[in-house]
Amino acid sequence: MTGQMIFDPLIPWTLLVTIAVLAMGGVVFAALRGLSGWALRGLAALVVIAALTGPSYQQEDRAELSDIVLLLEDESASQNLSDRAAQTQSAADELADSVAARSNTEVRRITVSDGDGDAGTQLMTALSKALAEEPRSRVAGIIAVSDGRVHDADLPVNLPAPMHLLMTGKSTDWDRRLSIKNAPAFAIIGEPVTLTLRIEDMGNGPAEASTAPLLISVDGAEPQEFQVPLGQDIDLPVTLPHGGRNVIEFTVPEADGELTDRNNKALIQMNGVRDRLRVLLVSGEPHPGGRTWRNLLKSDSSVDLVHFTILRPPEKQDGVPVSELSLIAFPTRELFLEKIDDFDLIIFDRYKRRGILPALYLDNVANYIRQGGAVLVAAGPDFAGADSIYRSPLGPVLPASPTARVLDQPFRPTVTEIGNRHPVSTDLPGGGDWGRWLRHIDITDPKGNVVMTGAGDRPLLVLDRVGEGRVALLASDHAWLWNRGYEGGGPQLELLRRLAHWMMREPELEEEALTAEATGQTMRILRRTLQESVPPVVITDPLGNVTELPLLQSSPGVFETVFDGPEIGLYRLENGDQMAVIGLGPAAPREFEQTIATPDILAPVLAGLRGGTVMLEDGLPRLRDVREGRPAAGRGWIGLTPRNAYETRDVRQTAILPGWLVLLLSAGLITAAWLREGRR
Repeated sequence: MTGQMIFDPLIPWTLLVTIAVLAMGGVVFAALRGLSGWALRGLAALVVIAALTGPSYQQEDRAELSDIVLLLEDESASQNLSDRAAQTQSAADELADSVAARSNTEVRRITVSDGDGDAGTQLMTALSKALAEEPRSRVAGIIAVSDGRVHDADLPVNLPAPMHLLMTGKSTDWDRRLSIKNAPAFAIIGEPVTLTLRIEDMGNGPAEASTAPLLISVDGAEPQEFQVPLGQDIDLPVTLPHGGRNVIEFTVPEADGELTDRNNKALIQMNGVRDRLRVLLVSGEPHPGGRTWRNLLKSDSSVDLVHFTILRPPEKQDGVPVSELSLIAFPTRELFLEKIDDFDLIIFDRYKRRGILPALYLDNVANYIRQGGAVLVAAGPDFAGADSIYRSPLGPVLPASPTARVLDQPFRPTVTEIGNRHPVSTDLPGGGDWGRWLRHIDITDPKGNVVMTGAGDRPLLVLDRVGEGRVALLASDHAWLWNRGYEGGGPQLELLRRLAHWMMREPELEEEALTAEATGQTMRILRRTLQESVPPVVITDPLGNVTELPLLQSSPGVFETVFDGPEIGLYRLENGDQMAVIGLGPAAPREFEQTIATPDILAPVLAGLRGGTVMLEDGLPRLRDVREGRPAAGRGWIGLTPRNAYETRDVRQTAILPGWLVLLLSAGLITAAWLREGRR
């Protein structure tokens, strides 16, 4: 129990001081006038002024509160390297016992784990939450057992007591790290893009090492090995082999003695895009649908279009000199013999044999298809005639043959069952409620996939693969009616765009494909196929563990599933003859970017209240009491600041000058002064 004098004035202090000054002035004036009772008058004034200050004696019944020491135990991923976990556990247990052995002191053990996603060690965040739950006036010290690799050290935290770092790890630790800089998300197919690569040794690495092996693998293929110097930025040109996602994995084999190989990999995922799509459009004659193809291809800024139309066939004799028909001769030899491989797609729009393109040129086009090229034939009545392009060296590679019948009758294009699964024709806008076309070229013996039918359920759009290339046949020249809005029109531009891009091997339009989309540690696996069912997908994680998951149909021709990856790194997917690779998260998580223990990151935080750092390999420090503001760490010891906190359970106040006593004393003193002065 403690006691103290307190004052609770009945009037404001300013007014009280004013009254006291006036009373003192009156007493001085009485003394100067020679009044014999001036001293008694002064005492009476003093009693009244003292009573106005409201003096009382306060007694408190206090209960002493214990001091609190916060003990932060770092259990993030980097703390599992070497013997750091054992160091942390042993040091934390011993410290907890030492704190508990101190009089009137409690310990709060706080576990610090990895942050969400790839946030790293959030030690200061955990400390801030702990301080919010404890009375700051009782916190005597903060001790963190960690390797010092904290990723939120810049978080502003107002520390109520000194903070100390007990650092795990050893002075002999070393690690080798691979890092990639300036990796773009997109790159042009066939053109090199430069990546900056660096391999460096951190900590107490081997002095004799000057180079390290580097393995490079593209899309999970067999890696190639190179020797690269250590500690230098290496400019590495990379050329993407195909469109869509390209996964490039860089690996440095683990060296003897290094802390971990988790930062020996770098995973780059770049999307390959074409610089320019080169298209050659050959129109056999002017017709209403000719502008459709031109508008479609010219509307795409990434397409380089070469277009020529045969305006005057050789059999037409109108007496107009050739020199007046064109300024320059069209370079057919250069296009169809010398530079045909430069084109990504060749379109024959209502073309028929007229001697303008010799059989040698068309035979070269057929070889172009077999070697990986793409040809689209938009057929009109010419395809059914004797001069049909089918009756040329192109015939063996076309996906259907004409019957010589031209059906001039209205029909509504219909997507077939397999067309509902093919990316060219599935889910076209309008859902099949489209306007009619008015002409259908009858074809037979279709090869490949018939994705749309026309009059009498006859093949209308046929897609096929020949050798390494692709070929398509559209058995009507009335697709332009959709564009004109005839009977409501239809998705003409969308259909032709998909058709052209499928032929140019755009990855999103492949009918047989296995892909995956990553969101954090979760991947959504998509399997597109023309088959009615698919086997389970086989997933191989970065550690070599194999998982099989069934694929469920989500839409016609599309099967999918969701998989939560247990590890960060490269996953290999297999489904039938389809394979894919995908990376989840960074190849080297943030926890493993820097693995050597260091006090530098937390040094500014510790310096605020003069805390310190102790290496655990040098032994556990002693605990001392230090006064607030004094150095809180020294050689072999760390300090705690006793808080002397207490809890007040009962308060009693006793008035020193009760009203009756003030009245009695003041009246008595004033009466005595009056009697003294009266006798005089």
